[in-house]
Amino acid sequence: MFTEEMLASVKKVEATRKERIGFEPKRMTAEEKDALLKKFHPDYKEEGFKNLTVGPNKGDKVPEELCELLQGRSRTLDLDIDLTKIDYDVDVLVIGGGGAGSSAAIEANEAGANVMIVTKLRIGDANTMMAEGGIQAADKENDSPAQHYIDALGGGHYANVPELLRKLVTDGPGAIKWLNDLGVMFDKDKDGTMITTHGGGTSRKRMHAAKDYSGAEIMRTLRDEVLNRKIPVVDFTAAIELLTDGKGSVTGAVLKNMETGEILIARAKTVIIATGGAGRLHYQGFPTSNHYGATADGLILGYRAGAKLLYADTLQYHPTGVAYPDQIYGALVTEKVRSIGAMLVNAEGVAFMHPLETRDVSAASIIRECTERNLGVTTPHGSAVWLDTPMIEEIHGEGTIEKRIPGMMRMYGKYGWDIRKMPMLVFPTLHYQNGGLFINPDGMTDVKNLFVAGEAVGGIHGRNRLMGNSLLDIIVFGRHAGKMAAKVSKETEAGELTLSHVEAFEKERKEAGIVNDTASPRLLPDYTRK
Repeated sequence: MFTEEMLASVKKVEATRKERIGFEPKRMTAEEKDALLKKFHPDYKEEGFKNLTVGPNKGDKVPEELCELLQGRSRTLDLDIDLTKIDYDVDVLVIGGGGAGSSAAIEANEAGANVMIVTKLRIGDANTMMAEGGIQAADKENDSPAQHYIDALGGGHYANVPELLRKLVTDGPGAIKWLNDLGVMFDKDKDGTMITTHGGGTSRKRMHAAKDYSGAEIMRTLRDEVLNRKIPVVDFTAAIELLTDGKGSVTGAVLKNMETGEILIARAKTVIIATGGAGRLHYQGFPTSNHYGATADGLILGYRAGAKLLYADTLQYHPTGVAYPDQIYGALVTEKVRSIGAMLVNAEGVAFMHPLETRDVSAASIIRECTERNLGVTTPHGSAVWLDTPMIEEIHGEGTIEKRIPGMMRMYGKYGWDIRKMPMLVFPTLHYQNGGLFINPDGMTDVKNLFVAGEAVGGIHGRNRLMGNSLLDIIVFGRHAGKMAAKVSKETEAGELTLSHVEAFEKERKEAGIVNDTASPRLLPDYTRK
């Protein structure tokens, strides 16, 4: 399993381990970070992007894979759709069955709205389920939402939308209490106090976790609450287009049963997009930690209906994706591994960066080590660096790994790799969509009655997200979208169902000379051999 080069490099890692305990590499200056990012971070590679030629963000730069879909051809243009045959008639339609969609549906239901979730896979098949490290919230005596705000603002390169970031941090403690009351099994001391740890870019220990199954535990609890409330969930059914009244308001969605191909019509007074990320588009050929359905559907549907995008050119490449073994290539290695003591080191056993830099700086540092400095370890997929997990038990004692990061231990253990004895090989993996659809403080887009929550939102995290703020934002903004959509639905009459915005977009495409006939949204990734 391990090559001679890998084993020789591990000996160098082992030889430097004791001297690295208690040693923290010097932090980079702001100028050094900027120079590093511009040279090595994928967001700064011009060849990976194209400018949009149609739609509300005409002229803006976006990843070329996303550009193709944003300017693609609506799937409804090849269908004979009867908009008078209404299959579902609700107050609030939630598109997406992850943490944001489930939170939204729970709160809309609590507010008395007739709400339904539609999801192209199953409820819980989402990036929420795959989040491991924890959820941030400033609820300890030595912390405050103001301090959380400052950390996230700096991590986001001061590009965060102030009103959205303020809501994220001020509602954070309440979100933790809400989850705890619902039954999330957070890690706690014997006296019941929640255990919190540091994350990259945090000045306080505010990371709440459920071992390294945090997202799965949160999703389990939310899913149970949705089902206990008897909120209708339509599984294996994708939204392929929004419906509008032709006057700027959303009125529902065209749905497709993923198993039978049947086309269904959902009428709604308000719609919440909670479709998650885009990792399965594999920007610039990167592997991804994302779930199978993460293909940017919500961005495409919202954009075609007239909703603006914000920071769609910024992605998060998690610094520690699995580089080897092949069976789990690209899978996420939670930042919690570093927060409890593991250190990133190169092939020579040298720690080349502070272990808790922000994710973009960490990813760029690893890429530099593997390219310009040529100090990576060769794997079947290229070069990688070590994440020195045995260091954890050198610091905290035997049994710490099994107690604190059992998911990581088991994931590697399936393939004969004991992370208590052998460090991990890692390289950046496409992890998070920093940009997305623009929303106002009420959670609504530029399109009336169209709300967005979760990873499909742009602006909350600026141009780089800190660990733990995504699980927080799906709860804070999911709940908020559900409350606001329910409130608006009570003041809204069911509108006319049309696809006039699709016709207008298609006309704009032709006038711009776009010959791209890619079916959009993609719905599922294509891994067929060419």
